[in-house]
Amino acid sequence: MIGVLVTFTQAEKFDPSALAKTADELREPFEGMPGLRFKSFMLDEAGLQARNFYVWDDEEKGRSFFTEELVEKVTGIYGTRPEIEYLEIVGFVDNSGT
Repeated sequence: MIGVLVTFTQAEKFDPSALAKTADELREPFEGMPGLRFKSFMLDEAGLQARNFYVWDDEEKGRSFFTEELVEKVTGIYGTRPEIEYLEIVGFVDNSGT
């Protein structure tokens, strides 16, 4: 299992309602995506960083998803190029089934 943290940083605050709309519009392609356990769309407290966090069941699928083409696409959506961090998940708690 691998986590991927994608961070978009701006000097000006992100508009939370615009980000929520973007998250809603981008949700469908991720629903039922093979290998993707979950994805979240987040905004930090200061409003300067939009972050998307992914958990992939398969490391290869997680790493191969973030192509240069995808990075260019999301740069256009968010208005800033993201930083992508790959994180080894060493433990996981999932309460969604309870």
